[in-house]
Amino acid sequence: MTMTLFDLSFDDLALRLAALGCPVYRTQQVWRALFADLAASYDDMTTLPRGLRTQLAGALPFTPCEVLDEAISVAGATRKAVLRLADGQTIEVVTMEYPDRATVCVSSQVGCAVRCPFCATGRGGLVRDLTSGEIVAQVVHAARELRARDRRVTNVVYMGMGEPLSNANAVLESIRRLNDPRGFGLGARSFTLSTAGVIPGIDRLGRDPLQVNLAISLHAGEDSLRNSLVPLNRKYPLDELMAACRRYLAATHRRITFEVVLAAGRNDRPHHARAVAERLEGLLCHVNLIPANPVPGEREPRPSPPASVREFADVLTTAGIPTTVRDSRGAEIAAACGQLRARSAAREP
Repeated sequence: MTMTLFDLSFDDLALRLAALGCPVYRTQQVWRALFADLAASYDDMTTLPRGLRTQLAGALPFTPCEVLDEAISVAGATRKAVLRLADGQTIEVVTMEYPDRATVCVSSQVGCAVRCPFCATGRGGLVRDLTSGEIVAQVVHAARELRARDRRVTNVVYMGMGEPLSNANAVLESIRRLNDPRGFGLGARSFTLSTAGVIPGIDRLGRDPLQVNLAISLHAGEDSLRNSLVPLNRKYPLDELMAACRRYLAATHRRITFEVVLAAGRNDRPHHARAVAERLEGLLCHVNLIPANPVPGEREPRPSPPASVREFADVLTTAGIPTTVRDSRGAEIAAACGQLRARSAAREP
């Protein structure tokens, strides 16, 4: 992959600029223009001499992606973009605005190897990992859009295309770059990394000084059912996953969020809820229940009806597990993972 400006750390950038004969302060000017001023091109970096901007444009491509398609919800609170990467591959980024915050959901891979039936991304399998710069560029793209509406990014969730802990090096590097107070400056607790249960990655997060939030796509409390809902469970079954969660909690003392996508007739009955409650007993955790998003062209999954979701939540709260039902946003704009990308690909000549 071609190295772009977004792929460089602050120290890497300093070395590049030093090699061009630039004084030390130029590094801070470029970094600030990129991550604080949200420059959309070298031409926007007006604190730099024109000659240096031209030199940088020739030596280091500015951006790793361009907007290919975009969809906006009727209320305007959810926006999804398909970004085309330098090699022609496409990814998705979603921005969700709330009264008190603005959350960006980013992709970490092109495609996904986990192949959960709830997700359109996994249908084509895994194509490749994203670079740290391709991940960072998604957040900067969303930040520019939000700035046009006098909003700013408050949270970043790694819940888009791909399994983040299968691309842990690039994911953690992207978080460090966005956390850097010299540039974007987003606090570590503003990041949430969601995994289907990659145990080595969970153990790595427990050792990492970054204080990011961890979310786990659980979906079922029994191996026999979870094997079909999260095929990765065959490699990392529930007993081993829960042991990793306990190690993580012992190391970090940070609450884990468990996500349960509820599909009608599949995993949404009271006995399914009791199995989840038994698995999570004694853990410092919170559960998000998410009615499944229908996948276009497929009969399954169907979202669990509201009464079943409420009944599921009641079982968990009675067991003493904090539980909320997540607002499913953007169904009319194909906002579920992989859907707009697939729709855009179908329109390509």
